[in-house]
Amino acid sequence: MAGAVRLSVARPGDRGVIVDVRAESHPGDHGVGVDELQRRLLEFGFVEGARVEVLHEGAIWRDPIAVRLDEMRIGLRRRDAEDVWVLLDPK
Repeated sequence: MAGAVRLSVARPGDRGVIVDVRAESHPGDHGVGVDELQRRLLEFGFVEGARVEVLHEGAIWRDPIAVRLDEMRIGLRRRDAEDVWVLLDPK
């Protein structure tokens, strides 16, 4: 996973490939258990090898973010995006 970053730190216009989805417990939590969050992310299509692009981020604390995941557009809380690891394309 060398060079991979959390999707939560990517900025609008950043694109890359998902290399890992690893739900973890964070301060402030997600409101759901770790297993449930992992299941939700996988059901949305956040899987290894999927292409992702950050389209937009909210005005307040840059939250939530809008991403293109393959051909879908999805809104995602930044704290949930912390569990998705992406290898960004070179700029």
